[in-house]
Amino acid sequence: MADPVARTTVRIGAGAGFAGDRVDPAVDLAAHGALDDLVLECLAERTIALGQQRRLADPDAGHDPRLHARLAPLLPVALERGTRVLTNMGAANPVAAGRAVRALLDDLGARASVGVVTGDDVLDVLDLDAPALEDGRPLREHGEIVSANAYLGADAITPALEAGAQVVVTGRVADPSLFLAPLAQRLGWAPDDVDATAAGTLVGHLLECAGQLTGGYAADPGRFDVPDLARLGFPFADVAADGSAVYGKLDGTGGRLDRHTVREQLLYEVTDPAGYVTPDVLLDLRGVRVEDAGADRVRVHGARGRPRPDRLKVTVGHRAGTRVEAEISYVGPGAEARGRLAADVVATRLAGLPLAPRIEVRGGPEDARLRVAARGEDPTVLDAVGHEVEALYTNGPAGGGGVRVHRTPVLGVVSTLVPRSAVHPRTTILEAVGAAA
Repeated sequence: MADPVARTTVRIGAGAGFAGDRVDPAVDLAAHGALDDLVLECLAERTIALGQQRRLADPDAGHDPRLHARLAPLLPVALERGTRVLTNMGAANPVAAGRAVRALLDDLGARASVGVVTGDDVLDVLDLDAPALEDGRPLREHGEIVSANAYLGADAITPALEAGAQVVVTGRVADPSLFLAPLAQRLGWAPDDVDATAAGTLVGHLLECAGQLTGGYAADPGRFDVPDLARLGFPFADVAADGSAVYGKLDGTGGRLDRHTVREQLLYEVTDPAGYVTPDVLLDLRGVRVEDAGADRVRVHGARGRPRPDRLKVTVGHRAGTRVEAEISYVGPGAEARGRLAADVVATRLAGLPLAPRIEVRGGPEDARLRVAARGEDPTVLDAVGHEVEALYTNGPAGGGGVRVHRTPVLGVVSTLVPRSAVHPRTTILEAVGAAA
């Protein structure tokens, strides 16, 4: 059952800011942060498209491959302390991810229920004549479309929370919405209260990148020193019913949280401070105030909002050819000069082919490496790139070695918009083995 609407403050933490984030700071937060909710934001635009590719090859794949490694040490600690966990690690296959979490909890003997949020996959209803936001061209002109995932909002998550799920797994949900949903549900904010929704969205925006708020992305020796960066602590926020929030990190952890780190994250990925578009609200940051509130404590308030948009953003993945990368090393006296000569040779040999290779020499005077990269559709043309670099072994310049040639399919990503009415979120509750339905 949902919490009774009597809360005046909620403490919510950031347990991950991307798919490759560390696990131990999240475990520390769960163990010592006295959190109500912990959010793991692990999904980027290309991440979900790559997940769709894996799912095409294996119907049980497509969710975050680190799901078990991340949640196995975290969930026992969080659930023991009554902390709900929300994550978008479902990626392209939230149902399979939910089953994996259910199996993990059953192995742990935990009776916590799992809420699975689906409905973001809109490939079947995508209009291929709709324009891509990046270039205005119809989607069909970008090649074979392999994925299309709409950014769901907080309203897609709320039913799972209202049903009492202690772990919520989603696919593509807007990053701030993962935080807004539990805040609104605990604090009793109405969906049409645009200023409260804006305040919760701002909390999510500031916390969504985890260690960026505590100085990880700001660290610059001699200009902006961040203490004990190797033990960077992740942030949390104490959010009041009026939407104001005090941000902090655990005492004794590395990093720093101050007005500088907060203001840097405040503007992260924001193109229009007067109208940052999310599925839940148009967030107006112009009146936001950032104030010191003690050591590693910052108070933020003043967000305003306007009603949510009628259309939802969709990330569309498409096949974009193949990339070939070829490298060779030169060492010893004159290595850099030999590397640059090799670059000139390859450029001459590839001239006239229908590709635009990137040719660069990295390193220094006595340790240099030539790298040639190109993208295209024709395998024969791409083979020529690797062959010409390999041929440098005996065709000069002197002393080349360590050739590596690697080819990978390229997945392109563009965006479009779909009517909100075309997107239908759904919630499934997975109970413990033997639990009452």
